[in-house]
Amino acid sequence: MTNQRTREEQEQKFPNHTWDLTTIFKDDAAWEAAFEQVSNRIGEEAQFKGHLGDSAETLYQALRLQDEIEADLESVYVYAHLKQDQDTGNAHYTGLESRAHQLIIRFSSAWSFLVPELLQIDEAKIQSFLDEHEGLKHYAFALEMVNHKRPHVLDADKEKLLTEAQDALSTPGNVFSMFDNADLTFEDVTDKDGNKHPLTQGTFIKYLESDDRQLRQSVYENVYKAYGAYNNTLSATLAGEVKKHVFNARSHNYKTAREQALSNNYIPEAVYDNLVATVHKYLPLLHRYTELRKKLLGIDDLKMYDMYTPLVKDIKFDMPYEEAVEWMLKGLAPMGETYLNVLKEGLNNGWVDVYENKGKRSGAYSSGAHQTNPFILLNWSDTVSDLFTLVHEFGHSAHSYFSRQNQSSTYSGYSIFVAEVASTCNEALLSHYMEQHLDDKRRLLLLNQELERFRATLFRQTMFAEFEHKIHEIEEAGEPLTAQRMNEEYAQLNRQYFGDVVETDDNISKEWSRIPHFYMNYYVYQYATGYSAAQSLSHQILTEGEPAVERYINEFLKKGSSNYPIELLKNAGVDMTTPQPIEDALHVFEQKLDAFEALMDTL
Repeated sequence: MTNQRTREEQEQKFPNHTWDLTTIFKDDAAWEAAFEQVSNRIGEEAQFKGHLGDSAETLYQALRLQDEIEADLESVYVYAHLKQDQDTGNAHYTGLESRAHQLIIRFSSAWSFLVPELLQIDEAKIQSFLDEHEGLKHYAFALEMVNHKRPHVLDADKEKLLTEAQDALSTPGNVFSMFDNADLTFEDVTDKDGNKHPLTQGTFIKYLESDDRQLRQSVYENVYKAYGAYNNTLSATLAGEVKKHVFNARSHNYKTAREQALSNNYIPEAVYDNLVATVHKYLPLLHRYTELRKKLLGIDDLKMYDMYTPLVKDIKFDMPYEEAVEWMLKGLAPMGETYLNVLKEGLNNGWVDVYENKGKRSGAYSSGAHQTNPFILLNWSDTVSDLFTLVHEFGHSAHSYFSRQNQSSTYSGYSIFVAEVASTCNEALLSHYMEQHLDDKRRLLLLNQELERFRATLFRQTMFAEFEHKIHEIEEAGEPLTAQRMNEEYAQLNRQYFGDVVETDDNISKEWSRIPHFYMNYYVYQYATGYSAAQSLSHQILTEGEPAVERYINEFLKKGSSNYPIELLKNAGVDMTTPQPIEDALHVFEQKLDAFEALMDTL
């Protein structure tokens, strides 16, 4: 079994399917030398502290120094964390990763003076620096983004006090995390034959996907029995988190917590409201899907625990890695040779770590730094889901590659608001291709999976976003955020989104209490907006061809963070301040629903 293979055995057996980290550092000794060099350079920033406003040249040299050290630091960290993830049982690399993390903390602390000091310099003076210094013009957009914070930064003593208070203010989130991951336990669940099964956070969704309805019901009831026993405590915890967001926003002269949260990515609040309003308009499509689910499952009383089990079963669809690569290259062919060549470079030059080995980190991701290749971690198990994961992670990696090739380290990263666009666009293109080249049974399986992605990402995350905003509004209005109020608000939204065909019970009203993303301050809406943008972009690529591809690559993938995320998407052809991208995505959902229903009628 591949999961029993050691890392050394893995590298010997699959030399072309393990990543090549020697492209970062030749060996650990080279890493140690780089680590030492970066460590020794922390302290060079002291010469600029208190002097950023002395001259344009001084400011330029400070910003350039920060970029230089940070780029080297990124490479040091990436090598250590990838080595650690390929074998988490290797204490040597665990130590390297820990040291690299501590080095990041030292660097961040050393340079923490930069933004506050910049904001103490008169805006007109910074503009005069930009006018007179050619090299400093490179940092014009970065300085513009810093300047946006000017109305919201307090004097140094107040900022220091508020910063020191954040550790205490983080208590609600820390308490929830400890409760959810360490202290909470569930009773065993029972299947239709009376067999007992251990229930954990890791098996929860797996059991809900079972075709054993007794097992699904047992899982559902036991999970919410456990969370429900702490309903008042968890409402107080979440209310404490909301109070923190509201306090931080008011302290920094923002009208609302949402305004502050979205301003971190320079996102207009209208984007949030537009998402919710447009999804509301198309909720009848979700209701149509739940009606279909009830019909196909053949049950009279559709419950929330029936929403995860696949509608298509017993269809074999194995996906070996080599076959998946072929699907990917064919599916992404509409992106053109320039894009495909990046994928081939990654496939042939050690970007991808494919198979599971003993101690390897679970899951999948794309990682890397400005000075490195992108690297993809997988744990391949020959499923169609693995294929979509491969395509998804190559979307991230291609985005990073194009950005790093065309932007300096200052702007080669990209905002979390757009981080999932390239990956999801790849998935949409692959899905379109596969639907045209599969037999009816496997196409039906694929459509079922696609409909579930829409339900889980576009509809459900928008519902989460609406609940999150609602509880912040309640706090900002000075009303009590009690367990009863949260339960009522959540139950009402759940009924609205899933429709009357799904029987809402007291259990689902407590679902909010197990969602960790509600402790992440207006984060979840970005899943839905990113998904919508990707669907819209993929549609343009498929219908317009080369002009849309050129826009997408040149105005989005290559631009990194050299412009505001909303403007980057707009230049690529997607204006998230309008309903159009959301509507485009929901039209795709409708088309897939039509196709699924038509296929079911023929089989």
